Amino acid sequence: MRLILKIVAWLAGALALVIVALAAPVLWVETMCRGEAAPVAHTPLSSETRPAIRTLLTYPEWHIVHAYDDYAEVIRTGDPHDYGFLRGIAGFWSSACTLTRESAALGEIDGETKTTIYVIGVSFTLEMAMKAAYEETLGRIATLIRGPEPAPLDRLSAEQAAGYARFLQQVPWYRYDFRADAAALDAANTGVFRDRERAFALGLEHRTRALYAGAIAGAVAATGQDDLTLQMVVGGLTPEQLAATPGVTVLRPVGEGYEVETPRYRELTGILADWAGQGARFVDMAGNDRILFTALSDREQEEGAMLDLPRQGYGDTRHLFLVPVADLAETLRGLDARGLRLEHIHDY
Repeated sequence: MRLILKIVAWLAGALALVIVALAAPVLWVETMCRGEAAPVAHTPLSSETRPAIRTLLTYPEWHIVHAYDDYAEVIRTGDPHDYGFLRGIAGFWSSACTLTRESAALGEIDGETKTTIYVIGVSFTLEMAMKAAYEETLGRIATLIRGPEPAPLDRLSAEQAAGYARFLQQVPWYRYDFRADAAALDAANTGVFRDRERAFALGLEHRTRALYAGAIAGAVAATGQDDLTLQMVVGGLTPEQLAATPGVTVLRPVGEGYEVETPRYRELTGILADWAGQGARFVDMAGNDRILFTALSDREQEEGAMLDLPRQGYGDTRHLFLVPVADLAETLRGLDARGLRLEHIHDY
């Protein structure tokens, strides 16, 4: 009986430590990352408006997307234990802190958005910590037994990781077919030790994600998903040029431009870059006058960036820029001259 009580006490203590560890970054952001700037009034021109702070606070979720992409690039030529899981976690919370502080100049963060950031942050932290605990111990031992050459399932899992990272660029993660990846691992298992270990470990991970994804998909279906389109006012292009872009609808003339409805997420980045190249002027986006974008360079720091984050596996750095909407097109046209590569424009 005494042994059982000791085990229960040990488990309770361990659980308490986990809870404290997961809550610590949330408390840090809440207490240490407060901004003092006041929002500047802006008269919206778009028919449909959205909170300006969303351009900043969409980034933490995209940081997770980027982390999966970094992981896929690392294991393309290496092993999972080569990826810096703790660096990925630290990057999420440091970006959340910086963007929370900067968001004070754009408005107050609503409770739902703040809760979403903390929930995905804690989930990401727990996932990365568990993956690190396995890959740095049993996973590393399995690679030592395997030897220097990758096993068939090492190659397949790297391909799956890259495919998942591409999927996340435009589609919510919970729509991914995790069970198909698990089944593919089982089918390609050659029976060598590393393949059996990968099929078991990654198969368990994929099937667990599938269960969680199903629950999230059900919750989203009940509450409704986020809008997939965005309205903005664009000048410098004819309505024919604007309408020629797939997925774009020209709504009405506004001043010297036109209000249009566009797709969001990754598609929007390509559309805005293309329009900027054609000489467009962006006047208003979802009723806002400032917007966040990320660009890549081979430099560790970039002038004007609010945050610089090294990418794992690529050897370069991601820079976060907050610019006036009116300056976005000209800024995009000048990226090449600055040695920068556009990565993503964060809508609202």
